[in-house]
Amino acid sequence: MFSILAEDVWLWIGMGGGFAGLVVGFVGTMVLFKVLSSAAGKKAKVDVDNMMNKARDDAAELRKKAEVDGKAEYLRIKESADKEVEYQRKELREQEQRLQKREDTLDRKLDTLGIKEKNLENMEKSIGDRKKNLETKEKQLDETLAQQRDTLMRITSMSFEEARQLLLARIENEIRHDTAMMVQKIEEQARDEAKQKSTNIMLQAMQRYAAEVTSEGTTKSIEIPSDDMKGRIIGREGRNIRAFEQVTGVDVIIDDTPGLITVNCFDPVRREVAKITMEKLIADGRIHPARIEEIVDATQKEIENNIRQMGKKAVLECNIQGMHPKVVEMLGRLHYRTSYGQNVLRHSIEVAFLSQMIADELGLDGALARRAGLLHDIGKSMDHDQEGGHPAIGMEFVRKFNEGEAVLNAIGGHHADIPATTPYTPIVMAADAISGARPGARRETLERYIKRLRELETIATSIPGVKMAFAIQAGREVRVIVDPDRCDDATSKLIARDIAKRIQAEMTYPGEIRVTVLREVRAVDFAR
Repeated sequence: MFSILAEDVWLWIGMGGGFAGLVVGFVGTMVLFKVLSSAAGKKAKVDVDNMMNKARDDAAELRKKAEVDGKAEYLRIKESADKEVEYQRKELREQEQRLQKREDTLDRKLDTLGIKEKNLENMEKSIGDRKKNLETKEKQLDETLAQQRDTLMRITSMSFEEARQLLLARIENEIRHDTAMMVQKIEEQARDEAKQKSTNIMLQAMQRYAAEVTSEGTTKSIEIPSDDMKGRIIGREGRNIRAFEQVTGVDVIIDDTPGLITVNCFDPVRREVAKITMEKLIADGRIHPARIEEIVDATQKEIENNIRQMGKKAVLECNIQGMHPKVVEMLGRLHYRTSYGQNVLRHSIEVAFLSQMIADELGLDGALARRAGLLHDIGKSMDHDQEGGHPAIGMEFVRKFNEGEAVLNAIGGHHADIPATTPYTPIVMAADAISGARPGARRETLERYIKRLRELETIATSIPGVKMAFAIQAGREVRVIVDPDRCDDATSKLIARDIAKRIQAEMTYPGEIRVTVLREVRAVDFAR
């Protein structure tokens, strides 16, 4: 117990000694801080004074600098303001000068207008006086004209209406003469430009295409080896020839001509079938009705095949694509068809190429023109079996096979049966005329030829003022001689136009007909 108390005493003694040490340390620290604070205060005071002095110096320098800068800015602003004021003054002076000039100009214009106004007043007054004078003179002139008209009517013993008609007739003659001169001049200019161009196109087309001339008729002559064969062809009591004519539909002419018999038929296909059949019978030698029927059937099949081949050949020659086989077959039938002795298929091929060449020269579709030209006469392959003209028949036939409007119009209108709606129709018409009108292309009977010449001369001589007319150059030209006392040069031109128009309206002819009007004045005297 005693030991425990002793330990507590020493513990409190130790604790008391430590607290005393702390108190002594704190007091010493405070004393040291006070000493140090006193020294720092003196130094800080010195620093503050230095800083205050420096700030005062800096402020003085800034104030001086601000004063200098302010004076410079003031001078700059003042100078700028002075310049602006001077510029405004200059502008005002210029505006004042311009206004002064305008004012002077307006004053001068006012003076000029015043002078013009006075002049206008004077002119109006003068015009008024002149108008009065003119009215007076017109009145006097009317009175004078009335007096002169009365005097003239008394002298001429004519009424006013008669004099009026005489004057109108004279004016009409003068105007007609002037019109004729004008028409002559215009036609000469048009002919110089158009005729040369059209002639060149036609000549180029004809030169580029040269086709052979073919001429056929309605009869076929067949050679026989001997006259005994004629008897065998006739047969007992004529049974062979009757059977032949019945099966083929042709007429067989057996006359005294040695070595020949003739087959006659207007249908070219039947005529060709009969000719080939007869040649086969003569070569075979066995001639009797049964054999005739057998060979006719075989020949018909051969001809039908030949028709298709000829149509294909024509289409191939013309380089035409997409044509219906039925149309090709009808084209082939044209090989056995003739027109005025001209083979229609060769004529159609020729028209096709001529149409293409003309269309190419005119800048149109040559292929379309060639197609229309080839098909233009296709109606002739079936006009024996149908009513109507071949243009209408052909147009309706190809319409079933979706041919274009240009081709349809060219087929139906190449003889002017319907109006032309495309430029290809007149092209085909021109090509058709060229093909039919060239020398040797077609054959014309003597009676028809003479009739055409007489019609030309009759039309020409029916025109007033014509003395004589002569058709020359196989009807390609009409020479007309007019009375020089009744017609002048200008009237001769009108007569030529009238004759040409009547020929176009009243006649049908291939190609063109030239009308030449001659006016000649002869002065005859005798030296004695």
